[in-house]
Amino acid sequence: MNTPQPTPINRRRFIATSSAALAASVVGVRAQSTNTVKLCVAMVGTGVRGTSMWGKSLLEDYGDALEFVALSDINPGRLAYAKRYMGVDCKTFTNFDEMLATVPMDILIVTTVDSTHHEFIVKGLNQGLTVVTEKPMTTDEDKCQQILDAERRSKGKVIVAMNYRYGHLFSELKKMLVERQIGSLTSIDFHWYLNTYHGASYFRRWHGLREKGGTLLLHKSAHHFDLLNWFIDSEPVEVSAFGGLEHYGSANAFRGENCRSCPHKKNCKFYWDITESQRNVDLYISNEKYDGYIRDNCLFRHEIDIFDKMAVQIKYANNVQVSYSLTTYSPFEGFRIAFNGMDGRFETWEGLPWMEQQQEDQAALHAKEMSQNREASLDKYYEIITSMNWGKSEVRKLPHVRSGHWGGDPIMKDQIFRGKKPERDYGQAASLRQGAMSVLIGIAARKSIDEKRIVRIDELTDLKPV
Repeated sequence: MNTPQPTPINRRRFIATSSAALAASVVGVRAQSTNTVKLCVAMVGTGVRGTSMWGKSLLEDYGDALEFVALSDINPGRLAYAKRYMGVDCKTFTNFDEMLATVPMDILIVTTVDSTHHEFIVKGLNQGLTVVTEKPMTTDEDKCQQILDAERRSKGKVIVAMNYRYGHLFSELKKMLVERQIGSLTSIDFHWYLNTYHGASYFRRWHGLREKGGTLLLHKSAHHFDLLNWFIDSEPVEVSAFGGLEHYGSANAFRGENCRSCPHKKNCKFYWDITESQRNVDLYISNEKYDGYIRDNCLFRHEIDIFDKMAVQIKYANNVQVSYSLTTYSPFEGFRIAFNGMDGRFETWEGLPWMEQQQEDQAALHAKEMSQNREASLDKYYEIITSMNWGKSEVRKLPHVRSGHWGGDPIMKDQIFRGKKPERDYGQAASLRQGAMSVLIGIAARKSIDEKRIVRIDELTDLKPV
């Protein structure tokens, strides 16, 4: 007797099916809501990202569609501040399990330290909830597998907040790829530069420790790896990487306990006065006594063990290859990206001083990115240069939108909390699988650097690249 063989899964059909299922689950949250008027939302993690982008800003723009029913954090002081800052009157919990057991909710938002995401995602899934998690979804392959297994058992779904996909510039680049304007895509060159303000800030915080953030190949680069996966419309097969720590950490000749008490304030170019921001004082300094978290740690403390320079090579299942790098102490903040095809090439950039007519305030750039302002710059443009083989090069200008992660935040939130698809829908909603693939590149790159070898994606979890 012949056993029927399963029909091979076409990648485009697989992605379309999974994206449609995710979109349906997002829209379906409202139908399943325990409240007939508004979605009941709870959040774990009340740091700066949670209280602003997923807290105060969310309520300002979606207060008609949702309400916060609970907040959780291990730090009672931050919890109290979060209630005041967000303007909510809901229950607060230092014990997450108690919150989950006693407060009915539709959506759980996870904005904790990266290495703990899996704990809350899995517990939320076990309750059948829709879980919205900040990137990176998690920080190692074992935790990733736990999340994969939990969603398979659950009626709930994971939504990974990959907001870069929704950005106006990146949507335009995706459109050009979908239209095959340079023929079949063969490779991408992608280089990201963090300046000495934004880049340095990661090394002050918990992100400077592998056990907390998994290195910037996870916390920062997960954004970029997800964009690459989305652009290429395939999944990574193998990764080779190099990296080092040569600028921060023990590399410096002097160091202090933290910026506030440092004897080297006058000599250190990286001195940062946390007290200039009342928000930082209220959120962090006032609450150090509860958990010992210091927000203005020394950039040169010996315990820092992440990379500050990274170079990654990625090979995809469809044979596209990528050259990627991340620099954390650049004089300027920006990126360059180029797409090489069989018939030509197109490229764009942001923040390169010699390419810009207006010079940006480097200290203020990250704040602009995090702002939820929806307006485009009236006197500034992105340029996309398309060069065809044996043809001309043409320059096209796009309106410049930098705030809200290239304008992507409100579009992503509209889809999550209103079930409204993007006007240009290229499958931006990131499923669990897509969130996993973005972190698996970072995990593989870290392992490649540590073990000095090429790492295959299929050796990390039970996901097989397609």
